[in-house]
Amino acid sequence: MQLPKHVVIKEVGPRDGLQNEKTHITTADKIQLVNLLSQTGLNYIEVTSFVHPKWIPQLADAVEVLQAIKRNKDITYAALVPNMRGLERALQAGVDEVSIFMSASESHNQSNINKTIDETFPILEEVVLGAKASKKKVRGYISTVLGCPYEGYIHPDKVLRVTDKLLEMGVTEISLGDTIGVGVPTQVELLLEELLKRYSANNFAMHFHDTRGTALANIMKSLEMGVTKFDSALGGLGGCPYAKGASGNVATEDLLYLFDEMGIQTGVDRQKIVEAALFIEQKLGKAVASKQMAIVRNERSANPL
Repeated sequence: MQLPKHVVIKEVGPRDGLQNEKTHITTADKIQLVNLLSQTGLNYIEVTSFVHPKWIPQLADAVEVLQAIKRNKDITYAALVPNMRGLERALQAGVDEVSIFMSASESHNQSNINKTIDETFPILEEVVLGAKASKKKVRGYISTVLGCPYEGYIHPDKVLRVTDKLLEMGVTEISLGDTIGVGVPTQVELLLEELLKRYSANNFAMHFHDTRGTALANIMKSLEMGVTKFDSALGGLGGCPYAKGASGNVATEDLLYLFDEMGIQTGVDRQKIVEAALFIEQKLGKAVASKQMAIVRNERSANPL
């Protein structure tokens, strides 16, 4: 098996992980979470979202959080930005990188953004141009790349169409999201075969939700296909407010176990990620979903202090 020596993990827990949680997390606790993650060796943390608070109330304090975190010069602190108003606020808060988002599925795009795919492109292009004018890189999320809660299987041609347009706009990286966690390795292979005919694997990151327990298998297939960047969320937090049945992201600590044991370097300290997961687990008042955290809980109950 041909495997890379090094991969990049992009931590999306503070944004994609928390956005769907009903338990209110205070601004101070969000800041503390990001500060804990900043001590783990990660070089990319998606901190928050500038989507209107009416839609994502958990992240209504985006400006306050982004302005108050202790920054590490080696870390990119990113945020999700839907439009020019969101971009103005993100730039005011000192965001390092802007993330834009849309779906490969027409019906999911309508549900998530309230617009058709064609209506979404000019809005996002305005954000890309505005961000680049402020010397910020822009990352593009494409949701439902393997399956949609309304349309079922999504053909790679639909993903390729959106990818073409976002890269033409000047987006530097595309995160391919299996938003509802329905994908399997054969589908990942078909999708990447199509995309990699036209673009370098370096243009892409993979973003797998683990709804059906296939995220790590899909990550292995992505590695075999040459992709070396992966989104994950500590504790396996997450879910999509507009995708019924979507569960959490692949857990950062589970992903680290896989890479560590395979000898693939990440630069990230798994124990420190676990400590951050323990912190947010306590604040949420419930057990998080990752396998590694279940082991930690079992060990602690067997050996109480």
